[in-house]
Amino acid sequence: MNKITAAITAVGAYVPEYRLTNAILETMVDTNDEWITTRTGVKERRILKDPDKGTSFLAIEAAKDLIRKRNLDPAEIDLVILGTATPDLPVAATAVYVATEIGAVNAFAYDLQAACSNFLYGMSTAARYIESGRYKKVLLIGADKMSSIIDYTDRTTCIIFGDGGGAALFEPSTEGLGLIDEYLRSDGTGRKYLRIEAGGSLMPASEETVRNKRHFVYQDGKSVFKFAVSNMADVAAKIMERNGLSHEDVDWLVPHQANKRIIDATANRMGLDHAKVMMNIEHYGNTTSATLPLLLHDYEKQLKKGDSLVFAAFGGGFTWGSIYLKWAYNSN
Repeated sequence: MNKITAAITAVGAYVPEYRLTNAILETMVDTNDEWITTRTGVKERRILKDPDKGTSFLAIEAAKDLIRKRNLDPAEIDLVILGTATPDLPVAATAVYVATEIGAVNAFAYDLQAACSNFLYGMSTAARYIESGRYKKVLLIGADKMSSIIDYTDRTTCIIFGDGGGAALFEPSTEGLGLIDEYLRSDGTGRKYLRIEAGGSLMPASEETVRNKRHFVYQDGKSVFKFAVSNMADVAAKIMERNGLSHEDVDWLVPHQANKRIIDATANRMGLDHAKVMMNIEHYGNTTSATLPLLLHDYEKQLKKGDSLVFAAFGGGFTWGSIYLKWAYNSN
């Protein structure tokens, strides 16, 4: 019997209609288009303006897009995993609500939290369920309403992040396609550089925490940039070395869309032509959990069965890693 691997067999995505452009940001905070573009690569980001809609809305719409494209009966889904840093509620898992709303009545569901590495870690998790042989269809969603935790008077963070959702369906393959290898890392000393101080058990919400804006994302940009540049490049190079891959063997780099300079440094370390680098940061900014599936969605028509993809991500905590995956289908 051939070994079971976990292959991505469908993708879906959703981004809100409203575009927060650099020109609009210039009217909100002390910044300008040239400064933002040269340092991050972001030109605009999508924002979910409806105050009555949260991350679940983004996740549901992304899942519906996948279900519609694949003509999938949601009752066949065994498990829904939602990677998110912005759950609807602190306790009730957002994935459970999402599964119910999309009609995945036979699935169990839960949230996964590893900051910007959510989808990457989720790929590893989804693969283990498929490889066990017990589960046939695992829906992995990455979604974040980052605008809900961003201070739009803080120019170090408000220029970077956007809202969005993406989804991927994992199914068994016996053709040697799907997830081949992974190298996942973490370092808890990094949490002081990228965090939300209040709202957890260490610092519960109070009038003081709200007044002092401690429920918004704080980032020590220089430290995070330094760690991200070296670590994303290191793990991508490591996964290539472990699997005997040259730059000619890699068809696509699928990098977390945090900063164009970080992406360029990773591609250069891998020796990749930049035509092989998936990039949409210009249009969406950093959507945290959604960046990787949004890339797969945007580039889906260019992917061919058997293509070698290297994923790389870096997130708060710190969390980071790389995955080597062989694409499983041709998109028509």
